[in-house]
Amino acid sequence: MARQEGFQGSLALLILKILARRGPLHGYGITVRIQEASEDVLRVEEGSLYPALHRMEEAGWIEAKWLTTENKRRARVYEITADGRRQLDAEEKRWMAVNAAVLRALKHA
Repeated sequence: MARQEGFQGSLALLILKILARRGPLHGYGITVRIQEASEDVLRVEEGSLYPALHRMEEAGWIEAKWLTTENKRRARVYEITADGRRQLDAEEKRWMAVNAAVLRALKHA
């Protein structure tokens, strides 16, 4: 199956879900988790990930802070907020409704 890079509509949902389940992660950790969870079907490029993270931070869905890693490198770590958890719930419901509608349309097309 071809790798998918154009899934912007679900990127915020995926990021919020990963942060809700995994706790604070840096950008690279988020991309790796999406790739692993999708069994290498989905890949997030930096050009898509970081603008999405910035939009989500501005919306108050996530918070970012700088930490020093074990390797003495600075890493920006993202964490879901209470508003982000509410948004995650709304995004999941929307995704399920859209997915169900697409499946119905495919069956009856």
